[in-house]
Amino acid sequence: MAHESIVNLTSDNFAAEAEGASAPVVIDFWSEHCGPCKMLAPVLDEVAAEIGDAGKVTKVDVMAERELAMKFGIRAVPTLIFMKDGEVRETKTGIMMKDAIIEKLNSLA
Repeated sequence: MAHESIVNLTSDNFAAEAEGASAPVVIDFWSEHCGPCKMLAPVLDEVAAEIGDAGKVTKVDVMAERELAMKFGIRAVPTLIFMKDGEVRETKTGIMMKDAIIEKLNSLA
């Protein structure tokens, strides 16, 4: 089960939850049929639990939110996008370790 602070992003809430966030944001673009995405999910749960209000963990289901996936040029999943102040600061494709995700979020704070 996903950590309670992880926000599922849609076209409707993206501006408020990701672009308007005061803390750094990591967006996990994922798909239900993606093995590496399933491996990354518990890592993101741990990140959300550890980082608290210092960062925000969010997810976009690329099959349900094709417009958002196209907007960010997502060609492979999982892809992690790190945002601060509504701007994309870095994009990483593939699995990242918990400490690397936390370090990146902290560097954007």
